[in-house]
Amino acid sequence: MRLVIARCQVDYVGRLTAHLPMAQRLLLIKADGSVSIHSDDRAYKPLNWMSPPCWLIEDPDIWTVQNKAGEKLIITLEEVLHDSKHELGPEPGLQKDGVEADLQKLLAEHVTTLGDGWTLVRREFPTPIGPVDLMCRDSSGGSVAVEIKRRGEIDGVEQLTRYLELLNRDPLLAPVRGVFAAQQIKPQARVLAEDRGIRCVVLDYDALRGIEPDEFRLF
Repeated sequence: MRLVIARCQVDYVGRLTAHLPMAQRLLLIKADGSVSIHSDDRAYKPLNWMSPPCWLIEDPDIWTVQNKAGEKLIITLEEVLHDSKHELGPEPGLQKDGVEADLQKLLAEHVTTLGDGWTLVRREFPTPIGPVDLMCRDSSGGSVAVEIKRRGEIDGVEQLTRYLELLNRDPLLAPVRGVFAAQQIKPQARVLAEDRGIRCVVLDYDALRGIEPDEFRLF
Protein backbone atom coordinates (compact mmCIF):
# COMPACT_ATOMS: atom_id res chain seq x y z
CA MET A 1 0.00 0.00 0.00
CA ARG A 2 1.24 3.49 -0.88
CA LEU A 3 0.39 6.53 1.24
CA VAL A 4 0.86 9.99 -0.25
CA ILE A 5 0.04 13.24 1.54
CA ALA A 6 -0.03 16.09 -0.93
CA ARG A 7 -1.51 19.46 -1.67
CA CYS A 8 -3.53 18.72 -4.77
CA GLN A 9 -6.68 19.26 -6.77
CA VAL A 10 -8.70 16.39 -8.23
CA ASP A 11 -10.94 16.34 -11.29
CA TYR A 12 -13.15 13.39 -12.21
CA VAL A 13 -14.03 13.07 -15.89
CA GLY A 14 -16.51 10.41 -16.96
CA ARG A 15 -20.27 9.98 -16.90
CA LEU A 16 -20.32 13.24 -14.95
CA THR A 17 -17.69 15.74 -13.82
CA ALA A 18 -16.57 16.54 -10.29
CA HIS A 19 -13.94 18.92 -8.96
CA LEU A 20 -12.02 19.04 -5.68
CA PRO A 21 -10.19 22.37 -5.35
CA MET A 22 -6.59 22.62 -4.19
CA ALA A 23 -6.13 21.37 -0.62
CA GLN A 24 -4.01 19.03 1.46
CA ARG A 25 -5.22 15.41 1.18
CA LEU A 26 -4.27 11.77 1.63
CA LEU A 27 -3.93 9.68 -1.55
CA LEU A 28 -4.29 5.96 -0.95
CA ILE A 29 -2.97 3.61 -3.65
CA LYS A 30 -3.66 -0.06 -2.90
CA ALA A 31 -2.05 -3.19 -4.32
CA ASP A 32 -5.32 -4.06 -6.08
CA GLY A 33 -4.88 -0.92 -8.21
CA SER A 34 -7.55 1.19 -6.54
CA VAL A 35 -6.86 4.86 -5.84
CA SER A 36 -8.84 6.91 -3.34
CA ILE A 37 -8.60 10.50 -2.13
CA HIS A 38 -9.27 11.30 1.54
CA SER A 39 -9.64 14.41 3.65
CA ASP A 40 -9.23 14.74 7.42
CA ASP A 41 -12.96 14.31 8.04
CA ARG A 42 -15.79 12.11 6.62
CA ALA A 43 -14.44 9.20 8.74
CA TYR A 44 -13.36 6.44 6.34
CA LYS A 45 -15.33 7.55 3.28
CA PRO A 46 -13.16 8.91 0.41
CA LEU A 47 -13.87 12.18 -1.35
CA ASN A 48 -13.41 10.40 -4.68
CA TRP A 49 -11.94 7.13 -5.89
CA MET A 50 -11.33 4.81 -8.82
CA SER A 51 -11.96 1.10 -8.39
CA PRO A 52 -9.95 -1.61 -10.18
CA PRO A 53 -9.34 -2.54 -12.88
CA CYS A 54 -7.64 0.80 -13.42
CA TRP A 55 -4.11 2.13 -13.86
CA LEU A 56 -2.11 5.09 -12.61
CA ILE A 57 0.06 7.21 -14.93
CA GLU A 58 2.49 9.43 -12.99
CA ASP A 59 3.83 12.58 -14.62
CA PRO A 60 5.85 15.13 -12.62
CA ASP A 61 2.92 17.33 -11.58
CA ILE A 62 -0.11 15.38 -12.78
CA TRP A 63 -1.29 11.87 -11.97
CA THR A 64 -3.98 10.30 -14.15
CA VAL A 65 -5.99 7.32 -12.97
CA GLN A 66 -8.02 5.71 -15.76
CA ASN A 67 -10.24 2.66 -16.15
CA LYS A 68 -11.38 0.62 -19.14
CA ALA A 69 -14.53 2.71 -19.49
CA GLY A 70 -12.41 5.81 -20.11
CA GLU A 71 -13.27 7.45 -16.79
CA LYS A 72 -10.40 9.47 -15.32
CA LEU A 73 -9.26 10.93 -12.04
CA ILE A 74 -6.83 13.74 -12.82
CA ILE A 75 -4.78 14.65 -9.75
CA THR A 76 -2.80 17.89 -10.05
CA LEU A 77 0.00 17.99 -7.48
CA GLU A 78 1.24 21.29 -6.06
CA GLU A 79 3.36 19.83 -3.25
CA VAL A 80 4.07 16.28 -1.99
CA LEU A 81 4.57 16.21 1.78
CA HIS A 82 4.88 12.47 2.30
CA ASP A 83 5.24 9.40 0.05
CA SER A 84 5.74 5.92 1.50
CA LYS A 85 5.04 2.29 0.65
CA HIS A 86 4.11 -0.47 3.11
CA GLU A 87 3.65 -4.23 2.68
CA LEU A 88 0.59 -5.26 4.67
CA GLY A 89 0.73 -8.99 3.88
CA PRO A 90 -2.19 -11.41 3.52
CA GLU A 91 -5.57 -10.29 4.85
CA PRO A 92 -7.19 -12.93 7.11
CA GLY A 93 -10.62 -11.36 6.62
CA LEU A 94 -13.27 -10.00 8.95
CA GLN A 95 -14.14 -12.36 11.79
CA LYS A 96 -17.82 -11.97 12.60
CA ASP A 97 -19.38 -13.05 15.86
CA GLY A 98 -21.23 -16.34 15.89
CA VAL A 99 -24.76 -14.96 15.84
CA GLU A 100 -24.07 -12.60 12.93
CA ALA A 101 -22.33 -15.33 10.93
CA ASP A 102 -25.20 -17.72 11.64
CA LEU A 103 -27.73 -15.10 10.53
CA GLN A 104 -25.89 -14.72 7.24
CA LYS A 105 -25.81 -18.48 6.65
CA LEU A 106 -29.48 -18.93 7.58
CA LEU A 107 -30.66 -16.03 5.44
CA ALA A 108 -28.63 -17.35 2.51
CA GLU A 109 -30.40 -20.69 2.89
CA HIS A 110 -33.82 -19.01 3.18
CA VAL A 111 -33.39 -15.99 0.94
CA THR A 112 -37.08 -16.05 -0.01
CA THR A 113 -37.63 -14.62 3.48
CA LEU A 114 -36.74 -11.31 1.81
CA GLY A 115 -39.23 -11.79 -1.03
CA ASP A 116 -40.97 -14.40 -3.16
CA GLY A 117 -38.91 -15.49 -6.14
CA TRP A 118 -35.63 -14.19 -4.72
CA THR A 119 -32.43 -16.12 -5.45
CA LEU A 120 -28.95 -16.03 -3.96
CA VAL A 121 -26.09 -15.01 -6.24
CA ARG A 122 -23.30 -15.35 -3.68
CA ARG A 123 -22.42 -15.02 -0.01
CA GLU A 124 -19.52 -12.65 0.82
CA PHE A 125 -19.74 -11.03 -2.61
CA PRO A 126 -16.30 -9.41 -3.12
CA THR A 127 -15.76 -5.69 -3.63
CA PRO A 128 -12.55 -3.64 -3.36
CA ILE A 129 -13.73 -2.23 -0.01
CA GLY A 130 -14.89 -5.50 1.54
CA PRO A 131 -17.40 -8.29 0.98
CA VAL A 132 -21.15 -7.74 0.76
CA ASP A 133 -22.88 -10.27 3.03
CA LEU A 134 -25.33 -11.46 0.37
CA MET A 135 -25.77 -10.55 -3.28
CA CYS A 136 -29.23 -11.56 -4.48
CA ARG A 137 -31.64 -11.27 -7.38
CA ASP A 138 -35.23 -10.31 -6.75
CA SER A 139 -38.22 -11.82 -8.57
CA SER A 140 -37.71 -9.45 -11.50
CA GLY A 141 -33.99 -10.23 -11.79
CA GLY A 142 -32.80 -6.98 -10.19
CA SER A 143 -29.59 -6.92 -8.14
CA VAL A 144 -29.93 -6.52 -4.38
CA ALA A 145 -27.08 -6.15 -1.88
CA VAL A 146 -27.94 -7.35 1.64
CA GLU A 147 -26.01 -6.25 4.73
CA ILE A 148 -26.69 -8.34 7.85
CA LYS A 149 -26.15 -7.22 11.44
CA ARG A 150 -27.16 -8.49 14.83
CA ARG A 151 -27.93 -4.92 15.89
CA GLY A 152 -28.67 -2.48 13.10
CA GLU A 153 -27.00 0.86 13.75
CA ILE A 154 -26.01 3.90 11.68
CA ASP A 155 -22.53 2.50 10.98
CA GLY A 156 -24.11 -0.51 9.25
CA VAL A 157 -26.21 1.74 7.03
CA GLU A 158 -23.12 3.76 6.11
CA GLN A 159 -21.28 0.53 5.28
CA LEU A 160 -24.07 -0.65 2.97
CA THR A 161 -24.24 2.82 1.38
CA ARG A 162 -20.56 2.58 0.42
CA TYR A 163 -21.10 -0.87 -1.08
CA LEU A 164 -24.06 0.40 -3.11
CA GLU A 165 -22.14 3.41 -4.42
CA LEU A 166 -19.40 1.09 -5.63
CA LEU A 167 -21.64 -1.69 -7.00
CA ASN A 168 -23.77 0.77 -8.95
CA ARG A 169 -20.68 1.73 -10.95
CA ASP A 170 -20.67 -1.77 -12.46
CA PRO A 171 -22.91 -1.79 -15.57
CA LEU A 172 -23.34 -5.57 -15.25
CA LEU A 173 -24.97 -5.16 -11.82
CA ALA A 174 -26.59 -1.71 -11.85
CA PRO A 175 -29.06 -0.73 -10.69
CA VAL A 176 -28.36 -2.34 -7.30
CA ARG A 177 -30.84 -1.86 -4.44
CA GLY A 178 -29.99 -2.34 -0.77
CA VAL A 179 -31.51 -4.29 2.11
CA PHE A 180 -30.38 -3.69 5.69
CA ALA A 181 -31.28 -6.78 7.75
CA ALA A 182 -30.82 -7.18 11.50
CA GLN A 183 -32.41 -8.72 14.57
CA GLN A 184 -33.09 -5.21 15.82
CA ILE A 185 -32.73 -1.90 14.01
CA LYS A 186 -32.29 1.35 15.91
CA PRO A 187 -34.74 4.14 14.97
CA GLN A 188 -31.96 6.49 13.79
CA ALA A 189 -30.53 3.77 11.54
CA ARG A 190 -33.97 3.04 10.07
CA VAL A 191 -34.58 6.73 9.30
CA LEU A 192 -31.18 7.06 7.60
CA ALA A 193 -31.65 3.83 5.61
CA GLU A 194 -35.11 4.74 4.38
CA ASP A 195 -33.93 8.25 3.47
CA ARG A 196 -31.32 6.61 1.22
CA GLY A 197 -33.80 4.23 -0.37
CA ILE A 198 -32.55 1.21 1.58
CA ARG A 199 -35.16 -1.29 2.74
CA CYS A 200 -35.01 -2.42 6.38
CA VAL A 201 -35.85 -5.99 7.42
CA VAL A 202 -36.02 -7.26 11.01
CA LEU A 203 -34.87 -10.89 11.23
CA ASP A 204 -36.33 -13.53 13.54
CA TYR A 205 -33.39 -15.79 14.34
CA ASP A 206 -35.52 -18.61 15.77
CA ALA A 207 -37.92 -18.53 12.83
CA LEU A 208 -35.01 -18.78 10.40
CA ARG A 209 -33.79 -21.84 12.30
CA GLY A 210 -37.25 -23.34 12.05
CA ILE A 211 -37.97 -22.99 15.76
CA GLU A 212 -41.34 -21.61 16.72
CA PRO A 213 -41.27 -19.22 19.71
CA ASP A 214 -43.05 -20.35 22.88
CA GLU A 215 -45.22 -17.28 23.22
CA PHE A 216 -48.34 -16.74 21.10
CA ARG A 217 -48.29 -14.05 18.46
CA LEU A 218 -51.13 -11.65 17.71
CA PHE A 219 -49.70 -10.95 14.20
